[in-house]
Amino acid sequence: MQINVEDVSSVKKILHIEIPENQVTRELNEAYENLRKTAKIKGFRPGKVPRAVLERLYKKNISAEVSAKLIQESFENAVRETKLMYVGTPQIDPPELEEKSPYKYKAELEISPEIGNIDFKGLNLKKKLYQVTEEEVEGQIRRLRKDLTRQKPLEESRPAQEGDIVLIDYEGFADGKPVPDIRKTENFALKIGAGHIVKEIDGQLAGMNPGESKEIRVHFPDTHPHERLANLDVTFHVNLKEIREEIPMELDAEFAKIFGKSSMEELKVQIRENLRQGYENRSDQEVKEQIFSALIEKHEFEVPDVWVEAELQGIIAETERTFSYHNVSMEAAGVTRDSLAERYRDSAVKQVKRHLILNKVIEQENLTVSDEALEQAMKNMAEALKKTPEEIRNHYKQNKEELDYFKHTLLEKQASELIIKHSLMEEVRPEPEALPEQ
Repeated sequence: MQINVEDVSSVKKILHIEIPENQVTRELNEAYENLRKTAKIKGFRPGKVPRAVLERLYKKNISAEVSAKLIQESFENAVRETKLMYVGTPQIDPPELEEKSPYKYKAELEISPEIGNIDFKGLNLKKKLYQVTEEEVEGQIRRLRKDLTRQKPLEESRPAQEGDIVLIDYEGFADGKPVPDIRKTENFALKIGAGHIVKEIDGQLAGMNPGESKEIRVHFPDTHPHERLANLDVTFHVNLKEIREEIPMELDAEFAKIFGKSSMEELKVQIRENLRQGYENRSDQEVKEQIFSALIEKHEFEVPDVWVEAELQGIIAETERTFSYHNVSMEAAGVTRDSLAERYRDSAVKQVKRHLILNKVIEQENLTVSDEALEQAMKNMAEALKKTPEEIRNHYKQNKEELDYFKHTLLEKQASELIIKHSLMEEVRPEPEALPEQ
């Protein structure tokens, strides 16, 4: 067997494998002989079917069977011989098997990058010291109040106007046919002026009365993010069923009790602490971003596409969950999996490099997770999930892969803390940020 390795890149290789003719012939002869023993063909006694007849009837199947066997055996031998520790699934497109010829095929595979020791000491880092303001606390109160705002049918008889909550049924049509990407929707509540569907619809809902139906024509521009809607003229059939008004809650002790507090002042204390913790997490995350931006720039290496793709699929899945949590479909928002993949590919590459850098630091510094650290981490998890430490321990006893992953996250945390410990940290006050409109 002949093996040649083509270096496409530091992490991509192509194995060119050639199996000699005599081995191909031997495997074919054995396959036809085994078939002859079991084949039941009219006009021939068992075991006496001529090979020419078997070839005429079963050549395609036998060729596929033999080529699969040859590839499996030869590929494993080639990997051992070349010592290529591949990741993911090799790409092999089996060529047709020809008699009286060697069998040649290629296998495209990816390998882990070789990374030298990480020089992580002496990084210059800046940690922003964010401060919670009373304006932010009040903003949080306003948002909580808005989330708890009740709705009730409008008592007075008047047409809908901007700022009203309306309950509508709608469906989109193009050339008289339903548009698959604008599914028929019933009892959809929206605030006129908020642009929950498209702004052109909002503008024409104002002035409608309950029970009134209307056709609203909308032209989606060429630049619309949803490709199937771009440059499309859509007629929305809209039925306005009800007009509602918002009834805000009073900011009093009853409001605070909803959040488990006895007074508004106690609620504000909790909000301040939540904001403080959020800022602390943000500051820590920004420091980590600085670390890995510096280390990725300092240590250049390529990463396998299969790892990038796995990271990317995780990002996309998380985005889908976020849309689902807010009861919004990606289609309605004009977002596709392809557009997300394009947008977040660079982030996925950086995330893979981040894990590889941490793994190398863990290896070169011989970091380990002590029993005490593991136990404390499980206690912290139990507290966060409102479970007992025993429940957490039992869960991981029954799920070894999850336990290994959990331990590895602790090792990565250790590695990050070690890098920060050996860095030069400057604490700075951030520039004031404009608060979003309430």
